[in-house]
Amino acid sequence: VQLQASGGGLVQAGGSLRVSCAASGRTFSSYVMSWFRQAPGKEREFVAAISRGGAVTYYVDSVKGRFTISRDNAKNTVYLQMSSLKPEDTAVYYCAAGAGVVGKATAGGMDYWGKGTQVTVSS
Repeated sequence: VQLQASGGGLVQAGGSLRVSCAASGRTFSSYVMSWFRQAPGKEREFVAAISRGGAVTYYVDSVKGRFTISRDNAKNTVYLQMSSLKPEDTAVYYCAAGAGVVGKATAGGMDYWGKGTQVTVSS
């Protein structure tokens, strides 16, 4: 599976942004999809995950109620809708595919990674 994230940009605090991740191949629906982010000087951290069919989602506490992960298996795409953005959300956002279960994933447990997309939130 090849993954390509897009949709990042510069947004003011309190604003919204949606990032997307398009996957190649016909096995997209067999993977749990996750979003991670990495801020300068920090480790890559888990943000959200979604089950293979899209019915189950999981979020890190810092984004609950503000971010929504979704997927469209017909389009081989996973999305992360981000609202009420804060400067501390500034990071490079990565999508990843894994064969595990939905939960707080670890970077080491992912099978495939996309190139990241930069999200910058100005105060």
